[in-house]
Amino acid sequence: MRQMNLRAALAAAAAITLAATAPALAKNPMVGGAAMYPNRNIVQNAVNSKDHTTLVAAVQAAGLAETLSGKGPFTVFAPTNAAFGKLPAGTVDSLVKPENKGTLTSILTYHVVPGRMTSGAIAGKIRAGKGKATFKTVQGATLTGRMQGRTLVLTDAKGGTSRVTIADVMQSNGVIHVVDTVLMP
Repeated sequence: MRQMNLRAALAAAAAITLAATAPALAKNPMVGGAAMYPNRNIVQNAVNSKDHTTLVAAVQAAGLAETLSGKGPFTVFAPTNAAFGKLPAGTVDSLVKPENKGTLTSILTYHVVPGRMTSGAIAGKIRAGKGKATFKTVQGATLTGRMQGRTLVLTDAKGGTSRVTIADVMQSNGVIHVVDTVLMP
């Protein structure tokens, strides 16, 4: 009898936990094999994505983890490990050295736009701009956005392009859009 009550209690607890997390999972896509929870901040979610270990290490090396854990809101275009892998050999190792912290910070903050900009809001600005829109980054320079079919494409200051591969990953302090290429100021 006691064992049955324990099983029933555990089953009820599991059902309550699933019911509480189901809306969070339904609203946010999985990123890097991990659930992204809208009640967690950008850093709390990013550290769980196996596709963003390089980004997390770079954010820590630049001393930006506390900022991106802050109130925000921020829109982050988050490059994957594969995106960092497209850089010339040795670039990431060089950037995370203490003497290159300024350059690393500049590159990372170029991926951040103030405010919470969903893909719908970005697409709206692109429509209003007759096919393109510019977004001022925290770094101070601009990114240009345009739609290529249903895909948001960002063009950086050097003319490089990056595609949003996963949009609208909502965070407590903003939104993440996963991108396939590192943007350069």
